[in-house]
Amino acid sequence: MKVLEEIESICPECLNEGKVKKITAHIVEEDSKIWIKKTCDEHGEFKDLYFSDSDVYHRWEKFGVEGDEVKGVKKFRLYDKHISQTVLTNLLVTNRCNLRCNYCFMNAGASGHVYEPSLEQIREMMKRARDQKPVPSKAIQITGGEPTLREDLVDIIKMAKDLGFRHIQVNTNGLKLAEDEEYCKKLKSLGVDTIYLSFDGLTRETNPWIEQNKEAIENLRSAKLCVVLVPTVIKNRNLHQVGPIVEYALDNIDVVRGVNFQPISFCGRASGKEVQEGRVDYVMLFKELEKTFEGKISRDDFYPVPFMYPISKLVETLRGEKQVEFTAGFGCGGATYLFKDGDRIIPITRFIKIERFMRFIDKLSKKKGPLKKARIVGSFLKNSSKFLDKEKAPRGININKIVINAITKGDYGSLGAFHYTSLYVGSMWFQDAHNMNIDRLRRCVIHYSTPEGIVPFCSYNGLGIGEEIRKKHAISIEEWEKQTGKKLIDDLWQSGPLSQTIKITDFVK
Repeated sequence: MKVLEEIESICPECLNEGKVKKITAHIVEEDSKIWIKKTCDEHGEFKDLYFSDSDVYHRWEKFGVEGDEVKGVKKFRLYDKHISQTVLTNLLVTNRCNLRCNYCFMNAGASGHVYEPSLEQIREMMKRARDQKPVPSKAIQITGGEPTLREDLVDIIKMAKDLGFRHIQVNTNGLKLAEDEEYCKKLKSLGVDTIYLSFDGLTRETNPWIEQNKEAIENLRSAKLCVVLVPTVIKNRNLHQVGPIVEYALDNIDVVRGVNFQPISFCGRASGKEVQEGRVDYVMLFKELEKTFEGKISRDDFYPVPFMYPISKLVETLRGEKQVEFTAGFGCGGATYLFKDGDRIIPITRFIKIERFMRFIDKLSKKKGPLKKARIVGSFLKNSSKFLDKEKAPRGININKIVINAITKGDYGSLGAFHYTSLYVGSMWFQDAHNMNIDRLRRCVIHYSTPEGIVPFCSYNGLGIGEEIRKKHAISIEEWEKQTGKKLIDDLWQSGPLSQTIKITDFVK
């Protein structure tokens, strides 16, 4: 066993007892795998898998970057400085849901209270995100619960648009979208950019709502509204579906813009045995893709989030103003882009020497003086052959033009041509008490805006902070029913199963 790094973590058993206790932990390499090991003086030793291929860990590790201090993010006395901006704001608008998945304790039926902030409270939370320094949050995901249960979701979306969010997502199970094509068109007309659709598999065993998912996608296709498939992956339930899900996304690449796998995070009272049975790391996902696509996609095609950092710095150079920076921990997620050329599947790494390209972008970002934009474009055109292999590139795609537009304009519109010709395949593995790395936490780039302030995702869910906040600002089911004249049970979907039958019961996305 080789100790790679000493870190700070927390004790999962102490958390189960209602206290957040920091303890020393170590990242260790053993049997060509990477583990997190820690010992609580009260509850003993814990060991959890981090990367099941140490080569991938070491390759990703070298792309780590250090961000600047960001004020206003809740640290809960766990660390001194938060050093990553908000790349995406999550805004939970209700904990009501039309399903009762037995792996979810967030929904009102399971928690025993209703959290549903008013429009004025929502405005304040949005403004808090938009007022962040040094860069206001530009992208928002409206989430729940099931946000489509709110009859005023239209007003919430309009509010986000009016307050200046440039990219709006709605996170949904898709049941309402499957039943109402006009609703999909309405969301599109309001300015929703992407639907984040729960999509745990292509079989009824792994995804009881697969037919509704497919109907929702057809309605979104009709509405010309993009969708990202979001599978929660659990080793002993649906890991084998990783490859087929990407195949399905490629078959529907005109409307499916990406697949964002989320390995399960154990946020309840899961035992060590349950964690071992369900735990999935990035490499397990990659292995499934390698098997399904027979090597046409490999783990070497994936790069961690901070790999994109030089692009932020280049746009900052060109626009003369601070940009959102991708300074998440290298273990927070990784991705690649796939292109289709007839029957061929081509990862971006097969026709762009991607590391050489990023080193070049990093050099361009340091250019100063007059006519920067013209000099940068000229430099790119002069040097593109050094990292771009046109013979291997997909036919009909002008990569030079796409890249020049993206790096010189630096906005969502200019990136559209790239996204509409490729499929994003990525994974974000959110932390829980078992694998918490405080250094990763202080680099979190996905934040919840709450009535109590801006909270990192892995604190909100992984440390149970979100449940505390929701409970504090919620009312009882009985009070909600009295105020609204409705019954919570009437939220439930009437046309099929409300839950899934699985072994692990104490976790949440």
